[in-house]
Amino acid sequence: MKKILVANRGEIALRVMKTAQKMGIKTVAVYSTADRNAPHVKFADEAVLIGEAPSSESYLRGDKIIEAAQQLKVDGIHPGYGFLSENAGFAEDVEKNGITFIGPRSKAITIMGSKLAAKEAVKKYDIPMVPGIDEAITDVEEAKKIALEIGFPILIKASAGGGGKGMRIVEKEKDLADQMKRAISEAESAFGDGSVFIEKYISSPRHIEIQVLADTHGNTLHLFERECSIQRRHQKVVEEAPSVVLTEEIRKKMGEAAVRVAKACDYIGAGTVEFLLDDDKNFYFLEMNTRLQVEHPVTELITGIDLVEQQIRVARGEELKFAQKDLEINGHALELRVYAEDPLNDFLPSVGKLERYRTPHQEGIRLDDGFEEGMEVPIYYDPMLAKLITYGKSREEAIQLMIQAINSYEVEGVMTTLPFGKFVCEHEAFRSGNFDTHFVKKYYSAEKLESEIEEEARLAAVIALKQYLRDQQQLRLPSN
Repeated sequence: MKKILVANRGEIALRVMKTAQKMGIKTVAVYSTADRNAPHVKFADEAVLIGEAPSSESYLRGDKIIEAAQQLKVDGIHPGYGFLSENAGFAEDVEKNGITFIGPRSKAITIMGSKLAAKEAVKKYDIPMVPGIDEAITDVEEAKKIALEIGFPILIKASAGGGGKGMRIVEKEKDLADQMKRAISEAESAFGDGSVFIEKYISSPRHIEIQVLADTHGNTLHLFERECSIQRRHQKVVEEAPSVVLTEEIRKKMGEAAVRVAKACDYIGAGTVEFLLDDDKNFYFLEMNTRLQVEHPVTELITGIDLVEQQIRVARGEELKFAQKDLEINGHALELRVYAEDPLNDFLPSVGKLERYRTPHQEGIRLDDGFEEGMEVPIYYDPMLAKLITYGKSREEAIQLMIQAINSYEVEGVMTTLPFGKFVCEHEAFRSGNFDTHFVKKYYSAEKLESEIEEEARLAAVIALKQYLRDQQQLRLPSN
């Protein structure tokens, strides 16, 4: 594999290209008109314009991407995450055109792309499941009957869903009909598929996921867990590895279950198996993401393994050079997704020009980003600017490093989630490890964050005034 095309943009495109370059592989960037001057375009050996700014006219145009790959005699296509990364049709078309898809086979993407098909596939592999039904349902009376059997509260979920869309929590029987209609409507609108299913709602869960890696020689292993419970609108914002609540026994069981899930769909490459963990430390299979995850850096830091490099090696047909017994957890890593969003205004996107953009540089700090000072943050794509990752010998060290990194990260022109990240890192519930997916609902409000920012500004002003008065006093002292 001498040349790969990265079918993505921003920080993940750069991330993949850096590993490819390290491996002596040439890279091709694709870009929309909005990304003409983006860092990933400048970094690549070659770059191709594939369409206008909207992703439907550029990054989601598999035909244009494959056409560019053929013209430039590319050996492999890496999809990154988002866009076409979990599109089975695209993976199939890439292979049909004699190009290697750096990811799983289309069969695995298809199975795990449907929550119902995924449940069906792993059923015979002794994987713990949340109580509920594993078939699509639209009849409200039938839904009521099932809900009464498993007991309220229940969760209605879109089979083809993701990102919290088509998902409804129902506390009481009287709300079921209305919430079901809404879930079906939202699922149809978001995914073109209105099928929903019902399962028991676990009221205080933690979101734990396991990184898996599999080659074409029958080897499948896991690279331990990531804790992803700090979320807003069912989307992760802060992730860490390892989890503070897992015992060695539970870690082993979850890891083995994740490997069985991967084997259930003949998985190849890097993937992630997601679980819910309840108060009693029971875990339940949630879904599998058939791609690299946004939060993969925390796993890389605690294991010392470059996951993108492994994806490329597996795609080239190589056997994994390490076994499960060779892997161990070293230290602790934390990641904050730095979104161009306003945490003081319900995390609404904040687009504009990066008038000032200065990033932290210190040992133990890693930054995966795709922006530079002076760039516009486009309205067309996910508003993530960067991933800020810290690594320490202990969790406490990683948290303190994150606070330092946030303090020295300067962004002007757009609002970001940096103040929210600091709020999380300084909160007692997070520091103690006693939190779940409801952290934001329980502890966070714009008012609390605003008062913290005001208090910090007041203290800074007091310190500045004291220093000024001290300096003035020294100037007034008569010299002997």
